[in-house]
Amino acid sequence: MKAVFLDRGSFPKHIDITLPAYIDEYVEYDNTTTPEQVIERIKDADIVMVNKAILNAESLHHAKSVKFIQVMATGTNNVDLDACEAMSIKVSNVAGYSGISVPEHTFAMLLALRRNLIHYLEDIKAGKWAEAEYFCFIDHPIKDLSGSTIALIGGGALGQKVATIARAFGMEVLFVERKQAQTVRSGYVSFHDAIQQADIVSLHCPLNADTENLIGQAEFSMMKPSCLLLNMSRGGLVDESALVNALKGGHIAGAAFDVATQEPMPLNHPLQTLTHCPNFLLTPHIAWASDEAMQTLIDIAIDKIAAFASAGQADTQP
Repeated sequence: MKAVFLDRGSFPKHIDITLPAYIDEYVEYDNTTTPEQVIERIKDADIVMVNKAILNAESLHHAKSVKFIQVMATGTNNVDLDACEAMSIKVSNVAGYSGISVPEHTFAMLLALRRNLIHYLEDIKAGKWAEAEYFCFIDHPIKDLSGSTIALIGGGALGQKVATIARAFGMEVLFVERKQAQTVRSGYVSFHDAIQQADIVSLHCPLNADTENLIGQAEFSMMKPSCLLLNMSRGGLVDESALVNALKGGHIAGAAFDVATQEPMPLNHPLQTLTHCPNFLLTPHIAWASDEAMQTLIDIAIDKIAAFASAGQADTQP
């Protein structure tokens, strides 16, 4: 069997990828960006490993040997699933690998905002401590997490882990009911009530037709002026233009994002106008990407490839 990895460069080189012995040919490419490259590189492969490269119906039509596609991520929106089903190509993804990395990143961002770390780090670089009259300077407010209220939109594994960490900090946790829900489930708080009560709103839900632009101008107008918004999930959950207006207008105190509606983020993206503001933190979609999480992801994917390859090997035995 031959396996190809179309965008190996999306993982650091120190993350180990060891394929099972049944794979007797393995070719990896740093990146694959054009349809022509995809067609050429998968045409004689049995197994395709892909992170974000596009596998559409046209490219799959030219790949007569492909039997298994392993998406090296959770989302499969870069693969034409209908075409795969029509061609009897099995598609597998990976889930549950970032259950520690994303919550830890969430709190790294939250603590930086809540304690005004960026302001203080920039002031130190500018020499303000050397000029201070006292042994320290307290030019920017510092707030504890303990006693604050965090509203979690998304009650899955990531939301539950964030809740566990939040309670360890002494925070009150609100699980937020779906925005359009007619009734409120036990253990949840209605969407609008939670938005109004929260000191921190943190998003941990998928992006779909019901959650697109979940947070917009109306929601920002309901939040406390001291509220912080965290989004480590998907960029489309928040109306980015409304976020820019909310931050610049002082309707909320700050925000931290690891995602955007367009990635990589172009220089003319709305959020770029906020990147010089100390109360807006932006990281390049890395909340999931601790070394431990990436290796776990790879290991899960390799196990799935091994199971497929082993079954195929068994099928060829007399």
